[in-house]
Amino acid sequence: MYFYLIIALQAYCLYHLYTNRNAFYWWFIILFLGPIGCAIYLLTQVYNKRDAEKITENLTHVINPSKKIKDLENRLEFSDSYQNRVNLADAYLEIKDFDKAIAQYQEALKDTSQNNSYVTKQLIEAYFNIQDFNQVVFYAETIKNHTEFKKSRTQFLYGLALERLGKLDAAEANLRTIDIRYSFYEERLILAKFLISNKKTEDAKDILNAISTESSHMTKQNQRLYRATILEVGKLLKELQ
Repeated sequence: MYFYLIIALQAYCLYHLYTNRNAFYWWFIILFLGPIGCAIYLLTQVYNKRDAEKITENLTHVINPSKKIKDLENRLEFSDSYQNRVNLADAYLEIKDFDKAIAQYQEALKDTSQNNSYVTKQLIEAYFNIQDFNQVVFYAETIKNHTEFKKSRTQFLYGLALERLGKLDAAEANLRTIDIRYSFYEERLILAKFLISNKKTEDAKDILNAISTESSHMTKQNQRLYRATILEVGKLLKELQ
């Protein structure tokens, strides 16, 4: 149990470090000094009295995800609010309990006084994961004219759903919107594979070559994060020569 607590503590510190873009040397302090390094980081970069309860709660949820679900279920039971329901649905989605997530998002959508764009996008994610592509298309088409839909992962999932339903031209039009330099590496790899399968090899090679070039300019952290994608890009390029 002590070992898992240390891992959870390091994970929280590294996440805070990454999101707040603190000095790079903190990576070494957290990773190599273990709990001592985490304590130094928390005391100097994170901790204040207002944060204490939140930090404890986050660590508890990392160690025991089921407690987070139970807490959110209790919160919803105590106060049946829109936000409490969405928070619970998000937690279900996070642990890949897609059916329960869908049920809560669907219930949240009944509140027509809310801007349900976020809930709809989350619902699309959940439906895609259970391969209900008709529902993905249905809900995507209710928000496809929204600004936040354009060039997003949601539009990409919409394109993939259209592909699964045999609507290849519409699929390609939506998938291509994700071809943005220095971003969406995994999605662009999938797009390249789609183009190869549809005999548009030169277009696919352009995308793969762009990703390969961009990978040489990535930070070391991103190179580690996208290592599998970069290797697959290289493999595909060799096969297409």
